Amino acid sequence: MSMSLRDQLLKAGLISKKQANEAERQQQHQERQQPAKRRHDAPPERPAPPAAQGAKVARDQALNRQQLDKAEKKARLAQIKQLIDQNRLPPVEGGESYNFVDGTKIRRIAVDAPIRARLTRGEIAIVRHEGRYDLVPAAIATRIRERDERAFITSGSGNHGAPADETYREFSVPDDLMW
Repeated sequence: MSMSLRDQLLKAGLISKKQANEAERQQQHQERQQPAKRRHDAPPERPAPPAAQGAKVARDQALNRQQLDKAEKKARLAQIKQLIDQNRLPPVEGGESYNFVDGTKIRRIAVDAPIRARLTRGEIAIVRHEGRYDLVPAAIATRIRERDERAFITSGSGNHGAPADETYREFSVPDDLMW
């Protein structure tokens, strides 16, 4: 029969009986505590089922698309701001007001006679950005309109005299009408 290591050490006189019992108690104590630790440890990670991986990939792609759309929108707004800042006409001090429609509201911007004439001919357009209205050349307004349709307000050229009511179809409203 084979003897355990403990018995062999005792027989050789390398350890005493007291030391052997103490070592056995410590070993039993450690064995009792290990199962409790195993319960608190996280279970080993299992690979996700293929359906869950597919859903995660789809969700990640949707988030990436949203982030790209957000970045593109931010870039377009920066381009619009740069176009307006570089090409807007200087503001007119005093002068008269040019009234225009923005959605359902009538707004006004200060202009002088030459600018009013250029607005009427369609050489200048009114654009909106960051809550203010600016006058820019028509070519720049077209580039702004390509980036954001809502930023473009009005240009003098166009059919402003198209009445909604049939009875007033024959009468046109001049673009240079002073209100």
